[in-house]
Amino acid sequence: MKKFLITLASGGFILAAGLNTAVAQDDDDDDGAAAVEVYTCNYADGKGPADLDKVVANWNKWADEQGVSDYSAWTLTPFYSSPEQEFDVIWMGVTETGEGMGAAQDSWLANGGAMQAEFDSVTPCNAHSMFAAVNVKKPPERGDPSSVVISFSDCSVGDGKSMADDVFPALNAWGEFRSSHGSTAGMWVFFPVYGGGGEEYDFKAVTSNSNHAAAGADFDNYDPAKAREIFPRGMLDCDSSRSYIATNRRMAESDDE
Repeated sequence: MKKFLITLASGGFILAAGLNTAVAQDDDDDDGAAAVEVYTCNYADGKGPADLDKVVANWNKWADEQGVSDYSAWTLTPFYSSPEQEFDVIWMGVTETGEGMGAAQDSWLANGGAMQAEFDSVTPCNAHSMFAAVNVKKPPERGDPSSVVISFSDCSVGDGKSMADDVFPALNAWGEFRSSHGSTAGMWVFFPVYGGGGEEYDFKAVTSNSNHAAAGADFDNYDPAKAREIFPRGMLDCDSSRSYIATNRRMAESDDE
């Protein structure tokens, strides 16, 4: 996972073809795909961010007692959003591997009942899903990774195009172009794996910035002509991004190396 700072195909053939191709993009990168779980939650009546902070502090103590060492977590608060985002906060947990995520879930199911009740009293959640996250463009090491700005956009692959042959090469080229123009953003592709069903998109394009000023610099440096060259008409159809302020709640030990 190594500095996976965030760090949301309908699974199936796109996951199999696209994911394998993405992992093979960089022979020196052994990170593979990270497992990402996402809860969408609302604050209970009379509860708010300060109450969640208290629960998270208790959860961190619980995680220490359980020996949880390979699970990173963030809470995401909507910033640029619409009424269609019918939740107050997202809990996003990340492990380096699917096995690591499964081990975390087993521990939670076996020993986390009391903590679950604490979370439910403050932020009951109406959805729980899992994604396979593939890094396209790594951000630099953050001076302060405790808070970042994350944007999500739902994307569908055009007819006659494929993740392996068209989309991933274009995303890599776009990431290189952005880097050459000073962008410090991170870029990921999130494939839905569990908990969804009926998705009207193939993947989520995810971008992280260290702050809003950095995101604004990317906005200023956007090159429409280069974008049309790299992503010709008909390759992708993506909606407008939702933007969140992501607060780090726990960092896996492997992320500190």
